[in-house]
Amino acid sequence: MIKPLLQDDALLADIESAKSDRPNFRLWWLGQSGFLVQFNGRHALVDPYLSDSLTAKYEQSDKPHVRMTERVIAPERLGFVDVVSSSHNHTDHFDPDTLKPLLVAKPALPLILPEANRGAGAFRIGLSLKAANLIGVRAGDVKSAGGFTFNGIPAAHNELEVDAEGNHKFLGYIFQFGPWRVYHAGDTKHFEGMEDWIRPFRVDVALLPINGDTPERKVAGNLDGREAAQLAKAIGARLAIPMHYDLFTFNTASPEEFVAECGRLGQRCRVLQAGERWSSAELVS
Repeated sequence: MIKPLLQDDALLADIESAKSDRPNFRLWWLGQSGFLVQFNGRHALVDPYLSDSLTAKYEQSDKPHVRMTERVIAPERLGFVDVVSSSHNHTDHFDPDTLKPLLVAKPALPLILPEANRGAGAFRIGLSLKAANLIGVRAGDVKSAGGFTFNGIPAAHNELEVDAEGNHKFLGYIFQFGPWRVYHAGDTKHFEGMEDWIRPFRVDVALLPINGDTPERKVAGNLDGREAAQLAKAIGARLAIPMHYDLFTFNTASPEEFVAECGRLGQRCRVLQAGERWSSAELVS
């Protein structure tokens, strides 16, 4: 099994020591699509999956979720987080076994999620639909919480799906904090007009899935490495970081195709290990 670069106490020590690195921001890849973003002493937790709930759920099924990388950290140790976001309600992006311990540690923790999933999300983690810290987002919305601003961007996993009220079930988010813009794509394939949603934000960092779309996996697909690199280039991202791989053996991909395509396009990229820190100082060095 892959061991994270930093894990548990070592990760927490790194997060604490990085706070002095201003005016830059930092992020840590927590595995799959999960990231911790730090800026000016504030922390946003994005699509965290920090449990073994899916491995247990699918152990006796035809798609066992065999873990490839050890868990980076237990969620209850992240009580300092100021806001957590979920791009959609698939468990590796909205995991009750991750979110409930976070809410025990900080009951008023703001939770950003698609408006289309707010009812189901509230039920799964035991919150009232009227809970003030449950913040629904629609495509085109701008919501702020915990020192971060979230812009809702449609995502196609595999299609652009909406509920009865026309709210998108899958979203990406553009995080704004200080002068910085980070695009977290959630789970998505390319769709017509996608670049037009994102390009005006002049994204500094794009966090993009690379595991591709393989029907025999029996799960919805995403961009592959080549498509992710092309999207990063098309939206003018200063840096692209791949995600959504190396967690489950049946649904992963090598970042090699992504790196090669970025090289061909002249798109700057960075591949992280689980538990590794990246700093925006790299963008100005």
